[in-house]
Amino acid sequence: MSKSIDFKKISVHAGPETSPGFLLWHVSTSWRSSIERALKNFDLTHPQFVVLASLGWLAREESLVSQAKVGKMAGLDPNTTSQIIRGLEKKELLYRKPSSDGRVKNPLLTKRGKEVLSRALPAVESEDQHFFNSLSKSEVNCLIEIFQKI
Repeated sequence: MSKSIDFKKISVHAGPETSPGFLLWHVSTSWRSSIERALKNFDLTHPQFVVLASLGWLAREESLVSQAKVGKMAGLDPNTTSQIIRGLEKKELLYRKPSSDGRVKNPLLTKRGKEVLSRALPAVESEDQHFFNSLSKSEVNCLIEIFQKI
């Protein structure tokens, strides 16, 4: 029978309850599950929602937004962004308008895409509020500052 691992020798943490990465993993998986449940009502995956919302946010400032800019805001690589956008296009939530040079694609929300986003975003924000309701307003603000910093 093998010896157990001596965690005092291999880890700087007393246990998983003091590991920021491990705690973040637990919080993020729990939060994501709650968001995915809310998005089922809209037939959206979480990544699809993030791309749709990113496009919606960016389109407030610019009439034409590049696919690359949407991906950057969503925190996704170009290939993943393209795959998600193709899926949203199949659902008729957006369409891609080619640019004049043909290489850049500009996703635009369809009427249906705007309607879905108009219902999905408040549902996700409501789920966020419910998920974080054990924190005070100042704790939520502190958490936002921490997230922005890292």
